[in-house]
Amino acid sequence: AFGVFTAAAGAILVVSMLQESHRLAFNDELTGLPGRRALQEAMAGLGPHYVLAMADVDHFKSFNDTHGHDTGDQVLKLVAARLAQVKGGGRAFRYGGEEFTVLFPDLSLEEALPQLEAIRAAVEGYRMTVRGEDRPKKKEVGEKRRGGDGPDSMPPDKILSVTISIGGAEPAPGMAPAQVLKAADEALY
Repeated sequence: AFGVFTAAAGAILVVSMLQESHRLAFNDELTGLPGRRALQEAMAGLGPHYVLAMADVDHFKSFNDTHGHDTGDQVLKLVAARLAQVKGGGRAFRYGGEEFTVLFPDLSLEEALPQLEAIRAAVEGYRMTVRGEDRPKKKEVGEKRRGGDGPDSMPPDKILSVTISIGGAEPAPGMAPAQVLKAADEALY
């Protein structure tokens, strides 16, 4: 009986290690979006009609240099969260750095453009609050400080906004998904 339990425990350990390896390889840890490997896998199974879009955070390096890497990470999370809400059957991926990809299987570029514009506008319209080092650890205390005119209330240190640029492309006859992705990247600029 002990041997059976040991073998079962070993099998469970191997399966969980494989699942964790897959998760680390296919999901971006910072943003929670599927990563580039997941995008490559999705591109391998595409039919003849789809749209690929590349999105890039505008002036990200100077933003990072000005406001710090922690704030830059918050910007990436913000953009990822908005991209993850894309409508029209789109699926967002973190491509790398400050670049993201959105895949629309079975849509034309004309059908995908309003969805992409909605995401672009949602990012542009979001006002990000940057708080100082004295930010309280407890959520309730922070809400009290932000929410009123009392003696403990404090305005945020800075309100920032970011913008993204998006370029999209659909395949011409005989184009491979990698070529469509390159065309989307070129459309971005």
